[in-house]
Amino acid sequence: MPSRFALVLSARALSPESGDAAAALLAPLGAAVGRFERAGDERYEVLTADVELEDTRLADAREAIEGLPDAEAALIPSAVREAERKFLIMDVDSTLIQQEVIELLAEHAGKRAEVAAVTEAAMRGELDFAQSLHARVKTLAGLPVEVIDRVRDAVLLTPGAERLVDAYHAAGHAVAVVSGGFSQILAPLAERLGLDYWRANELEIVDGRLTGRVVGEVVDRAVKEHSLRAWAAERGVPLESCVAVGDGANDLDMLGAAGLGVAFHAKPAVRAAADASVDLPYLDVVRHFAGV
Repeated sequence: MPSRFALVLSARALSPESGDAAAALLAPLGAAVGRFERAGDERYEVLTADVELEDTRLADAREAIEGLPDAEAALIPSAVREAERKFLIMDVDSTLIQQEVIELLAEHAGKRAEVAAVTEAAMRGELDFAQSLHARVKTLAGLPVEVIDRVRDAVLLTPGAERLVDAYHAAGHAVAVVSGGFSQILAPLAERLGLDYWRANELEIVDGRLTGRVVGEVVDRAVKEHSLRAWAAERGVPLESCVAVGDGANDLDMLGAAGLGVAFHAKPAVRAAADASVDLPYLDVVRHFAGV
């Protein structure tokens, strides 16, 4: 018996033929595509239609719609969109915010290029995250604590981040972030956005200077997944009603555990593993996947 999904197309501008083109790509797989509804604003457009498709053809269907030339396309399980209670969890660096905080800090130590290269390799999954984090944080040893304030002021939210959080909260859903970055940067941002849960690493500070160490357990991919499971359970939201968003290998377990894993401007390995991808520069595109 076919299962129900939502076919979601997004682009800066969608032609009237975009929906027909997507339906044509799915037709050989026996998919029945319903009427498209249009949403969006001056920044981007979204088309959404109900789809009936055999579960065994889902992987083939997702591969087929990758061939759509003028739009990003995703097939979203109906359990995510129709859930009465939903839960959104996001990565922070290069997802909720535009920058990698460790690189901003390392710039003050004259080590940005060196640290950026390690960050890139870690996000591609080529290095153990915890080991790479310790190595990168070590380059910060001796920096005065005032550097944290300057970096905090330099951090920019990703366009659409506030809209996404506000939309979830307005609909009565919870929003969380979990970060391989640092609590000294994330705490005021979490308060500003009114996040329901947040977690990050803590930089050790002694006598007004960074020691080059982090305090306690490193927030790696296993901790991110555990945080999702624990917070969703606390809210009484089943995993199939959760949406996880991230860009790097450190997010893979979290994306895999959620009912919908979204790769946002992600590394190739993350895009390949995720249920949907966003390459538009607007984080609030994700709300249309979940029907929020």
